[in-house]
Amino acid sequence: MKKIFSFTVIIFLIIITTLTKNSTIKLESKIFSTKENISILKDNYELIMLDYNYLTNPKKLLDYQSRYFESELTEIDINQIKELTLDNDKILIEDFKIIK
Repeated sequence: MKKIFSFTVIIFLIIITTLTKNSTIKLESKIFSTKENISILKDNYELIMLDYNYLTNPKKLLDYQSRYFESELTEIDINQIKELTLDNDKILIEDFKIIK
């Protein structure tokens, strides 16, 4: 009787250990993938913030123009922008279409 009880307890402990180990491995895998996703999102966030902070403000763009490009850049009305398309070795010039 004592041998059967000991054998049952040992088998039970082995099964519990196996289940715990498997669940731990799955949990570690989820943690790793979540950390990777967070890392990717942080990189995207930094790029978006860079874009927002430095490129979205027209005053900053004009400041950068005066600082780095001097007179190389000029302001242009958006209605003056044309679209060039290549069609069978012909260049077509059309008005730029603004899609809202």
